[in-house]
Amino acid sequence: MKDRVKVVVTGAAGQISYSLIPRLVDGHTFEDKIVDLELVEIPQVVNKLEGLVMELEDSNFPNMGNVNYTANFEEAAKDADWFLLVGSIPRGIVFNGKKIEERADLLQINGGIFVGQGQAIGKFGKPDAKILVVGNPANTNALIGRHAANNESQLWMAMTMLDSSRARSVLSKKLNIGIGEISKMIIWGNHSPTMYPDFENIMVNGLSGKDLINDMSWVENEFLPVVQQRGKAVIDSRGASSATSAAKAALDTVMACERPTQSGDCFSAAVISDGSYGLPEGIICGMPLMTTPDGKVEIVRDIILSDLAKEKIKISTDELIDERAAVEDLLT
Repeated sequence: MKDRVKVVVTGAAGQISYSLIPRLVDGHTFEDKIVDLELVEIPQVVNKLEGLVMELEDSNFPNMGNVNYTANFEEAAKDADWFLLVGSIPRGIVFNGKKIEERADLLQINGGIFVGQGQAIGKFGKPDAKILVVGNPANTNALIGRHAANNESQLWMAMTMLDSSRARSVLSKKLNIGIGEISKMIIWGNHSPTMYPDFENIMVNGLSGKDLINDMSWVENEFLPVVQQRGKAVIDSRGASSATSAAKAALDTVMACERPTQSGDCFSAAVISDGSYGLPEGIICGMPLMTTPDGKVEIVRDIILSDLAKEKIKISTDELIDERAAVEDLLT
């Protein structure tokens, strides 16, 4: 009999989830496990999930188990192994009669949502549950949720894999190689335009990025701006934020946590900082991670940072400290 895994997805009626959810049950993300789904939405749109469930049933996914949809997050959270927190209030919409433009307002509104979700996950989720926050501002949402959960055995992450994928794409074009030839692509800091894609520590056929990329003008004027501003560029082009690529990045993060990391490699997500690499403690910060053969996700601690990297990372961690201060009332 196959093992089972229970996965909760919030924002399940949105564009990201429409790309994400079918691939959770296609037998690739969780390999040979039966996947039970709990799809969560706000009461105003939860009934739209009935059609999605019909599509899932009509797709004949052999690894799909039980599928439920609900507006009751606490009920959905019971004994769940994975939480993919996709749903959040985006900038630019009208909320309680006010158009949300300022990041501080966004932090407060989403912060309140993640307090409730965090409490439910800490109380009802599996003791070893893994939580991936996709909804922005992801790092600080994850910090709020983790604090509210008050459960040290659960792993809270904010997604930086999309930034990692974007950086790998740009680097593969620069180096004229396949994306799959690039390993150790690390994103440091916040999932925001301040994040730092670490080109120096990538590996390609035994050579490091420091050896391969000797063009600082390209790094400063093309690589960093393109990767850091890619989300805005997608919005400007298609009139909506990244959906398919965000879903793929979430799936890649899940798979990176479900399988042991190959020797010498790492993957990128943001987790709580413990002071490694001189980073400020107590923020959810993008770092290099690895999954051990027994399934534990740990920080990789042998990366060497240049002065350039330290300078760029500090910009991003300073932003995270400011964000933490803006939601201090939710962390006490």
